[in-house]
Amino acid sequence: MNEDRSSLGVIFRVFLRLGLTSFGGPVAHLGYFREEFVNRRKWMSDRDYADLVALCQFLPGPASSQVGMAVGSARGGTLGAMAAWIGFTMPSAVLMIAFAFGAMAMGEATGNAGWLHGFKLVAVAVVAQAVWGMAKSLCPDRIRASMALLAALFVIFVPGVWGQIGAIMLGGIAGRLILSGEAPTGEAVALGRRQKLWAQGHLLAFLGLLVALPVLASSTDSQAIRLFDSFYRAGSLVFGGGHVVLPLLQAEVVTPGLVTNELFLAGYGMAQAVPGPLFTFAAYLGAAMQPAPNGILGGMIALVAVFLPSYLLVMGVLPYWRMLVGAAGARSAMMGVNAAVVGLLLAALYHPVWTSAVRTSMDFALALAAFGALTYWKVPPWLVVASMALAGAILI
Repeated sequence: MNEDRSSLGVIFRVFLRLGLTSFGGPVAHLGYFREEFVNRRKWMSDRDYADLVALCQFLPGPASSQVGMAVGSARGGTLGAMAAWIGFTMPSAVLMIAFAFGAMAMGEATGNAGWLHGFKLVAVAVVAQAVWGMAKSLCPDRIRASMALLAALFVIFVPGVWGQIGAIMLGGIAGRLILSGEAPTGEAVALGRRQKLWAQGHLLAFLGLLVALPVLASSTDSQAIRLFDSFYRAGSLVFGGGHVVLPLLQAEVVTPGLVTNELFLAGYGMAQAVPGPLFTFAAYLGAAMQPAPNGILGGMIALVAVFLPSYLLVMGVLPYWRMLVGAAGARSAMMGVNAAVVGLLLAALYHPVWTSAVRTSMDFALALAAFGALTYWKVPPWLVVASMALAGAILI
């Protein structure tokens, strides 16, 4: 990579502009990033950028945000990674927290409002589109398609977080035993002692928090710690893209009654309309929760918690990425994990998305129209969301 450094102000401004203009989801974000950092600013070569994308697709978490953190780190070190994350995430986080206040006020005052139901139908279309696209790319053969279907059945009959974790683990084991994947070529780069200690410190922090937070949350009455634990675990287990956060967060906030299913799906629908990372849905949930801390503080706690695993993993794994993805069996295990992820999303499409949104023939017609608009007509997501909210207010 290009070793030139940039000021934190430059990094922040570049990513802030991307955070304000990057509509279309993670795949589109990666296209915007390539145009900005490879073609326009010449911050890195095409090969270096492809390396970063490969690494971040391999790790759990939101790939586009992780690539942004890695680019920021390459340009400005640790503070550069933070500046990149803040700039790219802040616009959509502010919008989602503001929407949480509006949804709570308007949704609770009007009951199952038509516009709110329109957002829920957008969620049906978006998740169906994600299942469709991910199945074509991640389950292209009979074996992986079967693994996805089995994972969906497993999650349906073993509901909750442990069912989802179990499906992911079983997918990885099955992939390692059944599938075969080629490792990328390339020589490992020798690391200095300080680099190794820095990377290992981030990985230890990631694992330490993953183990310690549930123990701490179960032994305290602090809702803030429980909130942080829930979103940290969700951010640690999201393989396959931002849409997969839906079932994980649903188990954490809807099942225990912290957020109603109506508000949950309305926020997920709204998240499709704003620029920037889909993971800012967490800020909406933290703000919309009934027990304190909620509002702005709750939104910020949830936002930091869900992104923190991505930061720790990127900073910890980036120096070792060639060795990681080249390890024997790692690729085949990840192929199995990705197939299981498709199954998780398929199960989420059924419950809670479909079961709570599609109740009449009109609901089905609107959801189908939204799916066609997104998948085949390539209508911008924000326009689909606005149209569905208006249709819901008029027709439902």
